[in-house]
Amino acid sequence: MADPQELHAVEEAVPPAREPFPEETEDVGRREKARSYFQQHPAARWMLLLLAIAIAAGGYFIWSYYSVRETTDDAQVDAHIAPITPRVSGTVIAIHVDDNQLVERGATLVQLDPRDYQVALQRAEAELADAEANARAAHTGVPMLTTTTSSTLLTSHANVVAVQREVDAAQARVREAQANYTRTQQDLKRYQELVKKDEISQQQYDAAVANNAAAQAALQAAQAAVATAQSHVVQAQEQVRSAQTAPQQVAISQARAGAATALVQQKQAAVAQARLNLEYTTLKAPVSGIVSKRSAELGQVVQAGQPLMSVVNLEDIWVTANFKETQLQFMRVGQRATIHVDAYDRELRGHVDSIGGGTGARFSLLPPENATGNFVKVVQRVPVKIRFDENSQDLQRLRPGMSVVVTVITK
Repeated sequence: MADPQELHAVEEAVPPAREPFPEETEDVGRREKARSYFQQHPAARWMLLLLAIAIAAGGYFIWSYYSVRETTDDAQVDAHIAPITPRVSGTVIAIHVDDNQLVERGATLVQLDPRDYQVALQRAEAELADAEANARAAHTGVPMLTTTTSSTLLTSHANVVAVQREVDAAQARVREAQANYTRTQQDLKRYQELVKKDEISQQQYDAAVANNAAAQAALQAAQAAVATAQSHVVQAQEQVRSAQTAPQQVAISQARAGAATALVQQKQAAVAQARLNLEYTTLKAPVSGIVSKRSAELGQVVQAGQPLMSVVNLEDIWVTANFKETQLQFMRVGQRATIHVDAYDRELRGHVDSIGGGTGARFSLLPPENATGNFVKVVQRVPVKIRFDENSQDLQRLRPGMSVVVTVITK
């Protein structure tokens, strides 16, 4: 048996049971009440289960709805803005529009003083008429020169033949004169012998002397005629050589005619430019839209390229939405989009038309230079072009620069 003293020591060593705290007593009471409540109302368990299922289903629906949608409020309405600038300088004499006025394409906006350009056009037309007259004369002279030079060449060849015949005839006369001179010389020698013997009269001898002198003169004349005819041959040959340059002369004439034609074309271009400059004095609207930023005033002297106003084309508008680069993972061209217009508190339908070729920072005036070592990673934004659907209404109420909220449905 155990020693009573040892049992007493063990009892002293075991600590007495702890009394429960009031909070623990309250928790136990609540659990017992809940257990008793569900025991009394068994349908409450099913209601609680259905509520949990509904909450889970709603959470899944919300997650599935927003997981395929990318939204940004960094978006604005954009449109083509046509600057109205003169292409020639001049003085403004009429302004037909004012700011915020709706104009149709082709409507006259500003009229510059056209008188200087009218004078320039008249001068250009006069120079063109003069050039055309010279060109006609040059072209007319080409066939005339061709015909004349051909005729001259034929005539020159004929002249050479003719003068050569003259030379032949002159040489024949020389031979005839030489024969006569030889005969008269021989007769004179015989008469000299006969006159010494008084077999002939002195008169006959004097006649023989005269005949000899005449024959000598005829011989000299025939020889001179041969020299003259030979000089004619030289002249005719020179004429032939000169006439043989006819192709070169015709080529020169054709070149002059071509230069005259080129001058006509140059003057025609000058007339066309003068006519264009005259037309440029009337500034017309290139597109239909609303006039904005008008700076032109009556009497103002404007220069070519000086902006006078702008026309906002409201027939072709779109939205530029700057999405974060982390939002582009599932974004594709053609996906549906909704555009909420802040100004009118309306939602319009659209679609993704294109995605920009670079981030906005890359095309900024001072793009970041990360190679310097001062790199801080920042989420970049990429411009996405959103087109309105064709059946969208009230697009004429939109203005470039209006803020919108764009949501793209990526699936």
